[in-house]
Amino acid sequence: MVSMVGSETRREAGSLSVADAERLAEIMQALASPVRLRILSTLRARPSTVTELGEHLQLGQTTVSNHLRLLRHLSLVTGSRDGRHIHYSLFDDHVSELLEEAIGHLEHLPRGG
Repeated sequence: MVSMVGSETRREAGSLSVADAERLAEIMQALASPVRLRILSTLRARPSTVTELGEHLQLGQTTVSNHLRLLRHLSLVTGSRDGRHIHYSLFDDHVSELLEEAIGHLEHLPRGG
C-alpha cells in the first residue's frame, strides 16, 4: 500500500510489489560487488571521471567503465558531460544514505571471518 504524505509517496513496511522486489533485488545484486561499492564510496566523496576513478582505485578504465554502465542503468550514479569528459556522481542523496547505513552496519559487526 502506498500512502500520500504531502507531495511524497511512502510505502508501508512489507508491501513491496513483485516488480519493486525484483528491481530492488537487481540493485542489491549490483551492490554485492566490492569494485562497485568502492566506486560508489569514491563518488560519495567527490564526483570523478573514469580516469580519476581508475587511478584512485587502481583499476583499468575498461573495468571502471563497465561497472559505471551498470550503476547508471540502475540509477545509482549519473554522469554530466564537460567537454570530452564525463564526471560521475551519485544519483541522489538516497544512494549516499544507503551506503552510509551499510557502512554503519559493517562497523557494528564482529571482526574476523
